[in-house]
Amino acid sequence: MIINTPVKKKDIKKLKVGDKVSIYGYIYTGRDAALPKLVKYLKNKKELFNIEGSVIMHTAVTPAGIGPTSSNKKEIEENIPYLVKKGARIHIGKGYLKKETVDAINRYCGAFVITPPISAYLTDKIISKEVVAFPEEGMEAIFKLKVEGIPGIVAVANGKSLF
Repeated sequence: MIINTPVKKKDIKKLKVGDKVSIYGYIYTGRDAALPKLVKYLKNKKELFNIEGSVIMHTAVTPAGIGPTSSNKKEIEENIPYLVKKGARIHIGKGYLKKETVDAINRYCGAFVITPPISAYLTDKIISKEVVAFPEEGMEAIFKLKVEGIPGIVAVANGKSLF
């Protein structure tokens, strides 16, 4: 199934756990250093980019490329519910998520997509990249990536979960 960004709620409602997806358009990156800062900005009514309909991939951006990090790291997982509530429709990463996180993703019409940690393949899907927030974090800054066909498998959507 092809998913174009920005992602609409009606797109999420079509997803089933186990669906294979390919994401096209713009996605944002964020992990341990950046996601807690992003949530802090949003709670203070400072939007750094349009979060509604966004896709956030849990990765750093290095000269070697991108690859998902474990989404169940405290600094990442504890911020997923708030980001989905604010409109980030899809999170891309890897790893098991707690029931509370899964429940929040489902409650706020989001999805969690797992992607294989195959950096060379994923990096070939990037058309362009730019830092949009927290440049002081280096490779863990929030990047805006234009992508064509980031692959994944739906792990959480519409009240169902692999976990």
